[in-house]
Amino acid sequence: MKLSRLLRLQAAFYNQQERRLAASIKHMVGSKPFNLSLYKLAIKHYSMAEESINGLKISNERLEYLGDAILGAVVAEFLFIKFPYRDEGFLTETRSRMVNRETLNQIAVKIGLSKIIENEYKGKNLSAHKSIFGDTLEAMVGAVYLDRGYEFCKKFILKRIIIHYDVDGIITTTSNFKSKIIEWSQKENKEVDFRTVSVTGNQRFKEFHVQLFVEGELLSEGKGQTKKKAEQEASKNACEKLNIAV
Repeated sequence: MKLSRLLRLQAAFYNQQERRLAASIKHMVGSKPFNLSLYKLAIKHYSMAEESINGLKISNERLEYLGDAILGAVVAEFLFIKFPYRDEGFLTETRSRMVNRETLNQIAVKIGLSKIIENEYKGKNLSAHKSIFGDTLEAMVGAVYLDRGYEFCKKFILKRIIIHYDVDGIITTTSNFKSKIIEWSQKENKEVDFRTVSVTGNQRFKEFHVQLFVEGELLSEGKGQTKKKAEQEASKNACEKLNIAV
């Protein structure tokens, strides 16, 4: 049986929600899904998962793990080819900036994945889970890989994800705001101190609240899923207040 006929037969058994999801996946990925259940699982974020088996939530965490590895590999190869004379440190730092959660959140919005997630969780507060779009994007990459294979997934990443990156802008933008603050403090002979005010949430979803003091006076604050990210956020806000070029 021809594949196109098989897909039509399969689609005939979709309910309305599944047909809508399949159409959205086709628009985003570039082809009809073979195994729709993989994509249905990809949008089940851990924070929103309700069903469970033997006490374990059915979520996209395993697909997220797989997608993270595939995305990282494709981005690494892309940078290796694009910058043939740059060293390992440059390539590693650039890849890290391209696959960080904030950037992936933005890409998820640009390719329409955020709308799929919002339709899935209508009436729920998604803003409480800042990484849900980026996490789901990695899970979606994992689903595409399992559904269509590595070469198709690689093409999907290159043509529909990396195309949205401003790679030159990423390279020229300094993301280590904390180092900028430390450099400024040494130059101005000022004492800076990062203090962790609180850690909230559970083991899976933590939020660190950090305050940045200069000469004992509170200058800025920041929050993040890790202490490092919270310090970076506080440093970014401090750079803005101090008019430090970044």
